Amino acid sequence: MSINCLIIDDEPLAINVIKSYIEKIDNITIINTFNNAIDALTYLKEHSVDLIFLDINMPLLNGLDFIRNLETKPLIIVTTAYDEYAIKTYELEVLDYLVKPIPFPRFMKAINRALKLSGSNKSIESPESIKRPFTFIKVDKKKMKKIYLDEILVIESLRDYLKITTQTNKYIIHSTLSNFTSLLPESNFIRIHRSFTIAIDKIDTVEGNSVEIEGIRYVIGRSYVENAKKKIFG
Repeated sequence: MSINCLIIDDEPLAINVIKSYIEKIDNITIINTFNNAIDALTYLKEHSVDLIFLDINMPLLNGLDFIRNLETKPLIIVTTAYDEYAIKTYELEVLDYLVKPIPFPRFMKAINRALKLSGSNKSIESPESIKRPFTFIKVDKKKMKKIYLDEILVIESLRDYLKITTQTNKYIIHSTLSNFTSLLPESNFIRIHRSFTIAIDKIDTVEGNSVEIEGIRYVIGRSYVENAKKKIFG
């Protein structure tokens, strides 16, 4: 069984990211895209759709009011750069809430839920079977940068910002460590401290309650030690 979907977002780059993800999935078809919610509402009066990818902050009519104005509500996955609307959207019974930049493994998790609820028995391949998973991070107001997950070494919390260190570069983005870590595949990344999440396969040595990655040592926080060592050596 195949499901069809709409993408509604006022940022062309965000639409392209979702398109590129959906191209990896055989049983989902994009039937249209819109850069505003008003045109999408007009379209839905005459067309049915199984799933909508919906941005929140859009001109004229935002995503929340769009949902409230739907006569028939399909499955909705919110895609937004802001996490503060999560409670409001769940009150409107959205299927999932994805915070940009959206890693492909997290995107797959949302799609699998949509497929199950739509009656499809076909699930998507696991992250391990996808060649070089990647995500897009916002490096300035208009620019999204693609980074491959297998190049990430360390993610460091800088209060309301993160420093992402890869094998080739470093990036500063606006996000929290808890939120960004939750979107990464648990089999590949682990939080070892309130300030650090690391890539497990990039660990060079383990000494006491610390690890070394490319010559830099990172202390494992006391409350993280048991779980961290279990995942590292497990």
